[in-house]
Amino acid sequence: MKKIQMVDLKGQYETIKEQVNNSIQEVLETSAYINGPHVHKFQEELEQYLGVKHVIPCANGTDALQIAMMGLGLKPGDEVITADFTFAATVEVIALLKLTPVLVDVEPDTFNIDPAAIEKAITPKTKAIVPVHLFGQAANMDAILALAEKHNLFVIEDNAQAIGATYTFKNGEKKKTGNLGHVASTSFFPSKNLGCYGDGGAIFTNDDKLAHTIRGIVNHGMYERYHHDVVGVNSRLDSIQAAVLRAKLPNLDTYNNARRTAARKYSAAFADIENIITPVTNSRGCDSDGICNTCNCHVFHQYTLKIKNIDRDALVAHLKANNIPCGVYYPIPLHSQKAYVDSRYREEDFPVTNQLIKEVISLPMHTELDNEQIDFITKTVIDFVTK
Repeated sequence: MKKIQMVDLKGQYETIKEQVNNSIQEVLETSAYINGPHVHKFQEELEQYLGVKHVIPCANGTDALQIAMMGLGLKPGDEVITADFTFAATVEVIALLKLTPVLVDVEPDTFNIDPAAIEKAITPKTKAIVPVHLFGQAANMDAILALAEKHNLFVIEDNAQAIGATYTFKNGEKKKTGNLGHVASTSFFPSKNLGCYGDGGAIFTNDDKLAHTIRGIVNHGMYERYHHDVVGVNSRLDSIQAAVLRAKLPNLDTYNNARRTAARKYSAAFADIENIITPVTNSRGCDSDGICNTCNCHVFHQYTLKIKNIDRDALVAHLKANNIPCGVYYPIPLHSQKAYVDSRYREEDFPVTNQLIKEVISLPMHTELDNEQIDFITKTVIDFVTK
């Protein structure tokens, strides 16, 4: 059995080596390293893939989220509601812009932001909601968009973990994540479902005016060289990373299908283990209460279990002792992080998050997982939880 990786970037590279190398070589030969042809072509290709009007590439996913907020003209003191159970970058940019982060609890099955908790947190100062499509599955956008319309709020999607996922609305309409709110951000960090070989990110919107503003922000506020019309930053996707992403984008659906196949095999192995709760997909528009077989509503950036009545940390140690990498995403809720502690938060407001941090464990998930590896991983987990 080959060595198990949490993410097998080398194995994936071997399958697209010729395309990647040729694309990078083109950049080297043209020496168009910043805003070169590959950047513009990738932008156009991703727009077509997502069905979104505007893709604005930038330097990384954190910048993408910050720039989206800057483009909307949010002011210091404005409240922005987001999930407590997510990576810190989501709340980090809110704080950096002197906005007021408002953290709320998540749903126990999907781990995504709870619309009921959002509604309770809305005040006259609330200006935006940031749903994080966690682990590869869209948040409940029907409910979130309805709340946004009712209270005149912006919806800023954090799509860093779910690119390629499809959301099915109550009326049957299907759209890709990143094309659901007023504006969206994503990351092309190497381990993402669509990752480059360094840092990279992008902002998505269908709003022409907002897109124009954002294009200026990412380039020092310039639309014409040395003419600074808005306060901007320096955040550009370089041409080599765009070349890598162009080589990968045609394979994104194949990659996501491979992740779903691996997820189904994991879930089948754990189906009869009462101490293990496997991931579910949002069943609206799907054919299953487990992992749907007819659409790509979950793209499994992570395959995350809930472990009940078992010492989760002991399981982590057991897996590592058997050379199986794993992750705990996330071990500390944002409301308990030193940087974001606030007297406004009460522990009783976060019952789901506070339980999840004790139970969740993410198993290896990537495009190169094979049956032998999955069998070994699942057997090792089952042996521990049933002993």
